[in-house]
Amino acid sequence: MDARTSMKQRWNAYLKEAGLKSTRQRRALFDCFVDVEGHISLDEMLSRVHVVFPGVGYATVYRTMKLFVQAGIADERQFGDGQARYEPIVDEHDHHDHIICRTCGHIFEFEDDEIERLQAAVVEAYGLRIVEHRLDIWADCQSAESCEHRRRRLTAAAS
Repeated sequence: MDARTSMKQRWNAYLKEAGLKSTRQRRALFDCFVDVEGHISLDEMLSRVHVVFPGVGYATVYRTMKLFVQAGIADERQFGDGQARYEPIVDEHDHHDHIICRTCGHIFEFEDDEIERLQAAVVEAYGLRIVEHRLDIWADCQSAESCEHRRRRLTAAAS
């Protein structure tokens, strides 16, 4: 089963279980969200959905993104810029961590089995078991002047 089908099944099952309808706005938002790569803010999601459904309002985007989180198809993240960002949960068992550059705002995703083993060992040493965890590391570009992500962001902001 492909990722889109899996997410759609989880979304439809959630709507049914919650007694909610699959409205045109929710379908349009789902179709836009399922194609997101990385992390998207509410404003970015609103811009994206307006291309296919101009009448969708900010409140509808906000409420639907919260439903996506409750349905287990989105993860809401805070990366220190005051905006919630949403990331599709393509595979319920997928796990990765983040490095957020404070200089340029770029978000790097990474997986490291050794870090995961160390976290599990620390938790086990306390007599507990991991239910859920997140690792977000904030860092600065080693050379802000030569940072390609910062240059792209400044160029985009100027245009």
